[in-house]
Amino acid sequence: MRNYEAAGVLPAAGRTASGYRVYTERHAGALAAFLALVPAYGYPAARTVMWAVHRGDLDAAFQAIDAGHAQLTRDRQTLDAVESAVGLLLDRPPADRPDRPLPVGAVAHRLGVTAAALRKWERAGILTPQRDRAGYRVYRVADVRDAELAHLLRRGGYPLAHIATVVRHVQEAGGAEPLAASLADWRRRLTARGRAMLTAAARLDTYLAAEPPAGDPGAEKPGRGSAA
Repeated sequence: MRNYEAAGVLPAAGRTASGYRVYTERHAGALAAFLALVPAYGYPAARTVMWAVHRGDLDAAFQAIDAGHAQLTRDRQTLDAVESAVGLLLDRPPADRPDRPLPVGAVAHRLGVTAAALRKWERAGILTPQRDRAGYRVYRVADVRDAELAHLLRRGGYPLAHIATVVRHVQEAGGAEPLAASLADWRRRLTARGRAMLTAAARLDTYLAAEPPAGDPGAEKPGRGSAA
């Protein structure tokens, strides 16, 4: 409790005449709110929310919460895009995939885009083709897969930064097939975070309903709580 108080996530505790801290129901409410905020928004954001609440700046607290919801929305959009794109990649017959590195012109022709578009995707961090001895770009099988994925998402209207995130997920998973197997767990984790946000909102609302006005030191009289 002393650590939480020192971190600012609990209001300052009152003291007995002999100097012992007195923690009350108000402190228990603050701790319950903070512990609910952590799995929903992460420790830094949870601490920011409680700091803002204790200095009476609810706008700052709600801004931190809003940022967490916006991030969850972006994560869901990324997951939707990955699921859609991976499904399209898995539907592509294996025989239709190249079995050797391709030059930039061949990849551009395969996708129906310009070589300049491929270079733009490279600058955006989406593609990382190798270079041959003469310095020309060559696209390995995985590079072609990433280019196809980028093309599909680009046609869907996704911005390059978003596409780079999706492609990175595919690369880290080792391809479309391994990634497809992990998407269900990813969605479960997003759902759990959404549920945690609901719990955090309820706990924080309960605490705010009992929160004294800004400027009130908030220390209840000794004897109503537990001495520490």
